[in-house]
Amino acid sequence: MKYSKYHALGNDYLVIDPDDWEGALTDAQIRRVCHRNFGIGSDGILFGPLPKAGSDFALRIYNPDGSEAEKSGNGLRIFSRYLFDRHLVGEQPFSIHTLGGRVQAQVLSGGRQVRVEMGRVSFWSDEIPVTGARREVLLEQIEAGGRVFTFCGASVGNPHCVVPLPEISAELARQYGPLLETHPSFPRRINVQFLKIVDRQNIRIEIWERGAGYTMASGSSSSAAAAVAHKLGQCDSSITVHMPGGRLAIRIGDDFSILMTGPVTRIGEGVLHREMFETAG
Repeated sequence: MKYSKYHALGNDYLVIDPDDWEGALTDAQIRRVCHRNFGIGSDGILFGPLPKAGSDFALRIYNPDGSEAEKSGNGLRIFSRYLFDRHLVGEQPFSIHTLGGRVQAQVLSGGRQVRVEMGRVSFWSDEIPVTGARREVLLEQIEAGGRVFTFCGASVGNPHCVVPLPEISAELARQYGPLLETHPSFPRRINVQFLKIVDRQNIRIEIWERGAGYTMASGSSSSAAAAVAHKLGQCDSSITVHMPGGRLAIRIGDDFSILMTGPVTRIGEGVLHREMFETAG
């Protein structure tokens, strides 16, 4: 059972071709493969390419806890690079179907950079989703761990809770991220970004990902946080997002459509041995 491993600003994924896997991926297998001690170790699994009418390729994205993600910006860039490395695409745009919608991708600079049209950001509560009456979720209050935060909700095909603050840290994300992820206001759980506005072209974020935990970088989180900063009038339409793992370039359209550009690094390939799964559970 073969795999390929890549990272995008320290956010690492395994790509597994369904043709190289015997049957469906189970939750237990996903947890074991992604485990840093008992498996290969990764922030998730990209399962594809799969067939899908109306798109060039389709992709399923699994979190390390076995749950399935609708969309991942870093995952999409990595999957695009994998397709390029297998000579399934060149440097012309192509489409990828995800549970969070269809995206357009383009590999640049011989695979070192990938641009993805992430789709349109929505701030509407029923599309994120956030409980309560239908509304745009902007600058609302939420309590977690005895602290009250002001947050904005956003969907990029997957759900996000963006918390603007004057100062942010990894410790803050690790402490409050899991509490916000599972807050009753978010019926499908949620990705959390703690956001600091640097200036009109730059923001910093710390990230707690649904189903994955503290993360060094995230493409969809960058898209959501940049869109919120622009929606609040604190940033322009071209924003550099700074994360512990590095930087992504985000361009926001008039309709809040997102164009994301960033690097991908190839790590290597290998073979999974079935012995690894004998005690998976």
